[in-house]
Amino acid sequence: MYDLTGFQRDLLYVIAGLDDPHGLAIKDELEDYYEKEIHHGRLYPNLDTLVEKGLVEKSQRDRRTNEYTTTRRGTREIEARAEWEAEYIDYDG
Repeated sequence: MYDLTGFQRDLLYVIAGLDDPHGLAIKDELEDYYEKEIHHGRLYPNLDTLVEKGLVEKSQRDRRTNEYTTTRRGTREIEARAEWEAEYIDYDG
């Protein structure tokens, strides 16, 4: 995960956390978080990068809608990142 941008990492987290991770749902979640519009030209190339890296799997729901799910590798990367962060950040504060 060290080679991902912050935006790509956020995409991976959102995909892992959504019940129905399709492009527009992912876009909506990120727009809420970033508090600004996420353009398609930014979203979809970064989703494709996650697919190419083997962290996310892309499937077609219908002719217009793609669904995204984290792969086992993607889930392991998220877990490893959480463990690494826990070494430095005390969430129990």
